[in-house]
Amino acid sequence: MLKGAFSIWKRDMLVLRRSLFSELVAVVASPLTFYLAFGFGLRGYIADVEGVPYTVFMAPGLITMTAVSAAFDESAWSMWFHRKVQQTIEAYRVTPITVYDIVIGKIFSGFTQGALKGVAVAAVIFLLTGIRFDPAHLAGYLGFIVLGSMVFSCAGTVCGTLLDKPETIGKVQAVIIMPLIFLSGVFFPVSSYPESMRTAVMAIPTTALFEGARRALLAGGLDGSLISILAATALVAFAATVAIFNWKMAE
Repeated sequence: MLKGAFSIWKRDMLVLRRSLFSELVAVVASPLTFYLAFGFGLRGYIADVEGVPYTVFMAPGLITMTAVSAAFDESAWSMWFHRKVQQTIEAYRVTPITVYDIVIGKIFSGFTQGALKGVAVAAVIFLLTGIRFDPAHLAGYLGFIVLGSMVFSCAGTVCGTLLDKPETIGKVQAVIIMPLIFLSGVFFPVSSYPESMRTAVMAIPTTALFEGARRALLAGGLDGSLISILAATALVAFAATVAIFNWKMAE
């Protein structure tokens, strides 16, 4: 299984290599704009958030947002392009590559792209602001990034599999993906929600991702309930993606 998945991942990385520099430059622009606009523009009006300066509070969320958004983009657009333009998916029917290979390969590709772009954003933020984190906190943080990238890669793969028009993928990003990200505590603490809503908000997988990743990176804490929510979501997303892709391949 992993041999076929690795072949798909390697193919995607060869494509990425051709435009890696421009991809990294482009991906830095949006989170950096948010960071400068909110972090510096509003810091005189916003006190410390959860005991840390607002610029520090915001940084993990922007890095995480970059990583998982890149995972979604890579999986969705790559799958759509291979299916509708290059007809690569049709070619897989006559090869030993399985549905599991394709889905796992896309998850690997999404995580790799997300990790590279997240590192690029982190490097720029650290360079401009001097923010530093304890290296010992990275292991827990990466655990959230891996699971989050898996969820978003699966979501992207499903979109690329089911949606025939590229503009529809853009609408999904605008109407579903971005609101889920922005409302999950990237720019504000979840404690800002009314108490009656807080339990429901914390049960949303994207909230578990951003809140858990921030706690892991800033404080070194690994919240078992949050990572359990994210792990369960990742498993369900993987199973659903395999089932949907298998159904589509059988048509």
